[in-house]
Amino acid sequence: MTTGYANDICIVGGAGRVGLPLALTFAGKGLRVIVCDINEASLEMIGEGRMPFEEKGAGDLLANALAEGRLSVSSETSCVADAATVIVTIGTPADELSKPILSTFKSLADDMLPHLSDDQLVVLRSTVSPGTTDWLYDYLRANGRNPKVCFCPERIVQGQAIEEIPLLTQIVSGTTAEAEREAAALFRRISPGIVHLTPIEAEFAKLFSNAYRYIQFATANQFYTIANAAGVDYSRVLEGMKKDYPRARDIPPAGFAAGPCLLKDTMQLAAFASDGFSLGRAAMNVNQGLVNYLVEEIRNRYGDLRRLRIGLLGMAFKADSDDTRFSLSYKLKDILAFRAREVMTTDPHVTTDPNLLPVREVLDRSDLLVLCVPHAAYRRLDLKNKPAVDIWGYLDLDS
Repeated sequence: MTTGYANDICIVGGAGRVGLPLALTFAGKGLRVIVCDINEASLEMIGEGRMPFEEKGAGDLLANALAEGRLSVSSETSCVADAATVIVTIGTPADELSKPILSTFKSLADDMLPHLSDDQLVVLRSTVSPGTTDWLYDYLRANGRNPKVCFCPERIVQGQAIEEIPLLTQIVSGTTAEAEREAAALFRRISPGIVHLTPIEAEFAKLFSNAYRYIQFATANQFYTIANAAGVDYSRVLEGMKKDYPRARDIPPAGFAAGPCLLKDTMQLAAFASDGFSLGRAAMNVNQGLVNYLVEEIRNRYGDLRRLRIGLLGMAFKADSDDTRFSLSYKLKDILAFRAREVMTTDPHVTTDPNLLPVREVLDRSDLLVLCVPHAAYRRLDLKNKPAVDIWGYLDLDS
């Protein structure tokens, strides 16, 4: 990719779980990439050749990119001026009322404005509220800048981005035909196919995908509570439903549905649709309410919680991840902290929580165990004959 810029791509928010795998993928294709992020600790780790989070297959790509001089880092927003393409991997957060917080996005646009040129391509990569891409295009033009603005959403499974990016068709949209053509040419370098949508179509496609998945989890969790109220093991019902029956293969197990994307994107879609997304609001009530339901189930089954030392297995938001953002395990911990005699937590992947204990200590000291996250490390864990609550139907309770 030959340009008059020092770098082919600048990825804003590039030290995160969306931006860094993308940076490494592009660098692996021979492009010069600069990672722009305010997280100085993560930038230092990247510069030293260490991943700041778990990502399959990323280590070798990072080492090669650094050794070949194709990856650099910066905490200064001004570095966007040195790249032909600027990819923004910062999404639109939502407030406590489920409304998107556009001020964060506007602040980023204001920071970049003095450093953007009209010949640059600006690509939004993370989830944004419908209409944001067109808003950014109009806002930049109103403030004297006219870069080519696109929305090309990521759709990877966190922790498997390096594996999935080369396998997934890329949605490409642009505010102009030229912007769309350039974005398509860029992503053809790393994607097996391109599908063209308008910006608002692409924004809806991203939100619909995550909201649909979140609703699937809510359906499973509702099934669980219905079966459980009838004294029936939902995991056995699910196993029977799915056995040699392809139309049931996508039904997930019951369990905590959380993380930085599914809930937030469902919230954003609900906020956009006002009262027109009752299914999404119901899904939020079911998934978020599962924690309170589980506390009541523990109380009903085991009695007064004030006499119990409870051990929570898994504090990440999903299996075999080190990411704790929006994890419902911590909501459960907070509730039990006021009801139980003691709450202890452990996780084989999480390294950012100083209160975590070794799993053996949790097993030894607990009166009751709760499987919060079905990490692979727990599959055949020796529970030392301790009672366990497993809404996932995952533990080998006969071990």
